[in-house]
Amino acid sequence: MRVSEFDYELPERLVAQEPAQRRDMSRLMVVDRATGALIDSVFAKLPDHFNPGDLLVLNNTRVFPARLIGRRIRKTVRGETVLGGRVEVFLVSRIEPLVWEALVKPGKSLLPGARVEFARGKLTAEVIEWRDFGRRVVRFEAEGDFDEIIDRIGRTPLPPYIKRDEGDRLDAERYQTVFARERGAVAAPTAGLHFTPELLDRSRARGIEIAEVTLHVGYGTFQPVRVDRVEDHRVEPEVYSISDEAGALINRALSEERRVIAVGTTTTRALESAAARWGMGDGGWELVCTEHSLAQPLTPNPQPLTTDLFIYPGFEFKVISGLVTNFHLPRSSLLMLVSAFAGRGLILKAYRHAIEKEYRFYSYGDAMLIL
Repeated sequence: MRVSEFDYELPERLVAQEPAQRRDMSRLMVVDRATGALIDSVFAKLPDHFNPGDLLVLNNTRVFPARLIGRRIRKTVRGETVLGGRVEVFLVSRIEPLVWEALVKPGKSLLPGARVEFARGKLTAEVIEWRDFGRRVVRFEAEGDFDEIIDRIGRTPLPPYIKRDEGDRLDAERYQTVFARERGAVAAPTAGLHFTPELLDRSRARGIEIAEVTLHVGYGTFQPVRVDRVEDHRVEPEVYSISDEAGALINRALSEERRVIAVGTTTTRALESAAARWGMGDGGWELVCTEHSLAQPLTPNPQPLTTDLFIYPGFEFKVISGLVTNFHLPRSSLLMLVSAFAGRGLILKAYRHAIEKEYRFYSYGDAMLIL
């Protein structure tokens, strides 16, 4: 399968640069997999498309301010320490408590051994290794708790297609779901950005159950697919966990043949990754999922695991029967996942409709409900 089969032309004006005035004021396209019908709606009406007994599964990861702005530390010919030019360090993944893989700007001039100062010296970093695709390994030294310093001085890590000269305080609030709890993501699970507490309450009032899982979204979600064949692509590992409580709700819904609707591709990957690890756990999910011809139920994993599951057309979904998602970049692994669930032809038809109707695309854009 060719990556080019997942390409489409998007006018730049449709790339959303700002969130909707209210979270649930985003537009919503409802896609019927059985009939191919497309319905234009608004996100505030999402619960109207659910049935009592449906289970909605959210990703409760919380974005931390992973963009750090500092100054390079230089030595003069006299051996004096001075501060040089501006440096940006984008934390990608933690290797050790104070060692991170990061993206660094300007990257080419910061050779191993280069040092950077942040927060007037309360935090310093040294580049200790170069890696592929502009990645660097950076070792920090902190005067105090590292995470607390990051939370105080860091900036919201927005995707590269959202243009900002400097950080916008609105992003700190709006590039975070209202149910974000578990700190660890460098990107928001954007399908969840449209929800409000009131919308969740209205969903519960309609008899819809809600469960939460955690998958910490990594920088790999922004990375382009650099191969020609879909099958040759690899997804960067991400950390996920599913509590016993969430596991019981999901497993019961499956055993009772009720719909499990994932909010976002990240939730989908967590659930389907759990299904791939099928087996009974101590005190785990105890109901048998006969609908899916499985000998044993999913096993919850309260302790974090990693997944590099890549979902593309041909994948057999074991858990989800509905998906809330945003509109994704051309040729992206996320577009391939959505195409695996609804069919490439139907998804590209829906995207053509969205462009014609001028839906807003990507992280701050509008949403799609696929049933």
